[in-house]
Amino acid sequence: MKSIWRNKYRPANLLLAAGAAFSNAAHAVNDLPGGPAVRQLNLPVGVTKIAQEQHLLHTIMMIICTVIFVAVFAVMFYSIWKHRKSVGHKAANFHESVVVEVIWTIVPFLIVIVMALPATKVLVAQKDTTNADLTIKTTGYQWKWGYDYLNGEGEGLAFISTLDSSQRAMSDAGAKGAMPDDYLLKVDNPMVVPVQKKVRIITTANDVIHAFAVPQLGLKQDAIPGFVRDTWFRAETVGDYYGQCQELCGKEHAYMPIHVKVLSSADYTAWVAAKRKEAAAKLDDPTKVWTLPDMLARGEKVYASNCAACHQANGKGAGPIKPLDGAAKVTDSDHKVQLLVLLNGQNNGAMPAWKQLSDTDLAAVATYTKNSWSNKTGQLVQPAEVLALRGK
Repeated sequence: MKSIWRNKYRPANLLLAAGAAFSNAAHAVNDLPGGPAVRQLNLPVGVTKIAQEQHLLHTIMMIICTVIFVAVFAVMFYSIWKHRKSVGHKAANFHESVVVEVIWTIVPFLIVIVMALPATKVLVAQKDTTNADLTIKTTGYQWKWGYDYLNGEGEGLAFISTLDSSQRAMSDAGAKGAMPDDYLLKVDNPMVVPVQKKVRIITTANDVIHAFAVPQLGLKQDAIPGFVRDTWFRAETVGDYYGQCQELCGKEHAYMPIHVKVLSSADYTAWVAAKRKEAAAKLDDPTKVWTLPDMLARGEKVYASNCAACHQANGKGAGPIKPLDGAAKVTDSDHKVQLLVLLNGQNNGAMPAWKQLSDTDLAAVATYTKNSWSNKTGQLVQPAEVLALRGK
């Protein structure tokens, strides 16, 4: 019987093994420097003192817990085996023992103290955000991050960071074939900070609870709507470090990566200068009158960066996400109808507010949606119309 079973199923097993090997080869990935490693089980050592202390603390706690586990179960199994009924032992009949009760009260208390002292030290250090060289407010949106540089070099800079559109396209296509090592971690605008500088991170959220987490930097802080929380880090090594939102925040939760780029002081200064020029170029005059072709070209870029993740490139939507192609609010000749949705959101935050975009960008994306797919309205929205509706 065994021989028959082997002959019958061995070819199938070989085919399955070959298929698995081929699949692994097709989807082979490598460790991502500054991010997750293949088959990683332990915490990363990290590139900040806090991250390294967290790793050491985790190791110490695991050792203590393992020693307690082995000791308790060793005594228990020894007692069960050595004093079993089959070798003639009889159950003893005894009551409380003051000595035993004192021992099992004092020993656990001492163990807790030994564990609490280093844990408290690390926890207090994590919350010491004083004397920061740079302060950045990170705002969680469904499903992207907003970065506002509040103090320090780069003060006044602000931008939105979203998943790179090419990687979203890979996911929508089923993640077939060879995937890049930074799959679903690549963004269009990473947070950039200087090396060896204390960076204070202030977290909040625009809609639901998010969590800003970068393991290599020892960071994990909830971002809660209506509340401000803070944490900090000081990266000791130049490089790219990756994380993700670690609070379940909706259907696009898996598409909310974090990329922190740590540069040398000179490179960071150069980045700030370039970013200021870029911001100045985008600071359009809201009274400027645009032509339809120019507005469509700009609107296409804004839509790809901010809207296509939910409404899709073809404007058809998906599941609970409403389509824009043929939507009455989009094609309405009264531009105020669509603009108020863009500015204030709707459906209790299911459609988020986009006030963080400029008047020109909002006018551009409104114009683009009114004239794309089957929405050939010919309508043109001007930035002044958006400006007039802000705050309403």
